[in-house]
Formats: sequence, C-alpha cells, structure tokens
Amino acid sequence: MKKINLIAFLLLCCCTTTIFAQKNKNFDIIAYYTGDDKMINEYEVSKLNQIIFSFCHLKDGKLSVDSPKDSTTIKHLVSLKAKNPQLKILLSLGGWGGCEPCSAAFSTAEGRLTFAKSVKEVSDYFKVDGLDLDWEYPTIEGLPGHLFQLADKTNFTELIKILRSTLGKKYELSFAAGGFQKYLDESVEWKKIMPLVNRVNIMSYDLVNGYSKVTGHHTPLFSTTPTEESVDKAVTYLLKLGIPAEKLVIGGAFYTRTWKNVENINNGLYQSGQHIEGVSFKNFATTYTEANGWKYFWDDKAKAPYWYNESTKTFATGDDIASIKAKTDYVKSKKLGGIMFWELPLDTTRNGLVNAIYEVKTEK
Repeated sequence: MKKINLIAFLLLCCCTTTIFAQKNKNFDIIAYYTGDDKMINEYEVSKLNQIIFSFCHLKDGKLSVDSPKDSTTIKHLVSLKAKNPQLKILLSLGGWGGCEPCSAAFSTAEGRLTFAKSVKEVSDYFKVDGLDLDWEYPTIEGLPGHLFQLADKTNFTELIKILRSTLGKKYELSFAAGGFQKYLDESVEWKKIMPLVNRVNIMSYDLVNGYSKVTGHHTPLFSTTPTEESVDKAVTYLLKLGIPAEKLVIGGAFYTRTWKNVENINNGLYQSGQHIEGVSFKNFATTYTEANGWKYFWDDKAKAPYWYNESTKTFATGDDIASIKAKTDYVKSKKLGGIMFWELPLDTTRNGLVNAIYEVKTEK
C-alpha cells in the first residue's frame, strides 16, 4: 500500500512539474521591431518568443511590404528561427498613422477578402508565422484626419473572421488594442473576435500621450484614481468580459513621454506642461542623471517611475527595470499570455528591459 502511494505521489509530482512547465511556456516575450537585418543581430533573440516586423501597409487594398530593404529584413528575421526554435515572426499592418486606408478598405466583403488573400500570399512567400493588426483605431478617432466610422466595429469582426478562415489554424493572428477605456468600450466586439485570434496585444502605454497638456503616468501598472488608465484597469475589464487570461498580453514602453514648462508641484506629476520628444531606455543612463539635474521618483501605488528636472522644469514618465519587473510579476500572477513592448531598438542590447522580463519570467 505504501509503495503504491509513493508511486502515485511521484506521478503527481511529475504531472505537476509538466503542467508548470507548460504554463511557463505560455508566457511570451513579444518584440515590435522597426530595425533592419543588421541591428537585430545585436540583441539576445534567444530571450524572445515573437518578433513583430513593423510595419507593412495597404497598397491597393493588399498587404504590402514597403521596400526591398524591408523584404531583406523580414527574410533575415525568419532565418533566426533556425537557431531559436521558440521564435515566431509576424508581420504587422498599420501602426500609428499607418492605417489611413483601413476603414475604407475593410468596409466591404470584397475588400476584406482581397486583403485576407494577400496576407496568405505574403505570409507563404516569406514563411512568416502570422499577422498582427495594428489599426489605430476602428470606430474612434486615431490620427487626426484619418477616416473612422461606426461600421468599423462590425467590419473589424468580419475582417478577423475572413482572415482566420483564409489563413486556417496554422497562422498566428493577433491585434494591437488601445489600452484606454474608450477603445475598450467602443472599438471592437470582444466576445466575437477573441475566439478567433491567438492574442490581443494591449497597448497599455501612451495612456497619457502627446496630445495631453497635463503630465501623468503614461504606462502605469495600476490606477491611482478611479478614472486613471492603467494596465490593470484594461486587464480587469477584459477578464470580466470572459476573455481567457492566456490571450491577454500587456504592453511595456521602452521610452519616456516628456513635458516641459512643468512647475515644481508634486515633483511635476499631474501638472500642466507642453509635450516634447521623449528618451529611449538605452539612453536613460546618460540622460536621467543627477548631474543633468534629474531626480528619480517611484509611485508605489501605480508601480511606475517618473523623473523631474527642477532646473529645466521638465517631467518624464515611462518604464524602467523596476516597473517592467513589476509588470512581469503581474503577468505571472494573473496567468496572462505575456508582455509585448514598443520597441526592441529602444532597449540596451544587454542587461536591459528584455533581460529584466526574461529573468523574472524564468525565475522559480
């Protein structure tokens, strides 16, 4: 009897270890990438599960690679899979300002079918693993001047349907979603499209963006007030809709949003200012220094850093090692699908944000 119990116990341990390993595999580290075929070689690709080439665009209603240079880059990215069996390469359509014709092109069944067939053709040619749709945004205003219409919401659903039926189950299909409440409420039919896609990449950054005249956390993990946007606010909303946790991927920002003319009140947080160009994470160490007049602050409720320069009255917000580790812990605790980020060339090539995500992901 004791021997049988021991065997059963060992089998249980074995199964538990296998289940844990499988769950760990579900945590994907996903890099958006706008670089070329040379730059990618500087990074630790072995720590990534997906590279999303950014961006392809619409040309005559079809998925189009913009240039011979882009073609060379895509082919090289695909070649990296030989040494990295965990790696998948996706093409992304659109981006901020890159989907101007999308609303019109996807407004008819014929237009959607034309696009879906072109995606299959391009994917087969390059031997990529799938498509990420980065339409900013269906139904609501994105870049000023771009067409958006109420019908986009159902048209997006129909687009997902025809893409899945055309691509079959073999290809990955994901989309980048605004991480703010208006998008979550109005842009897409969540319950209809999520069974058809592998994941949604929640752009839980730029939540305070370049159009804002008031500073704030642009990529906080948690909201500090009921109305403040955050990673957790978006994730909680989608989980309550019944979206499977493993299909939710949260976003990290490898750059700061920055404002000038910010008064030294509350160390510049939640103050009026004028938005200016931010800084890439790879330049944090030489930019946000005490010698340059910067002070570092940590909002423990938001789990987000910020910087203020009293002498220049400048404020900055973004992700750093501490906040990206907090986001990674959050993904593990909620059993989400992983972390994506904008974008790989903004990171340091070693011991940066990707490495921080990977370390927390793989620790026991």
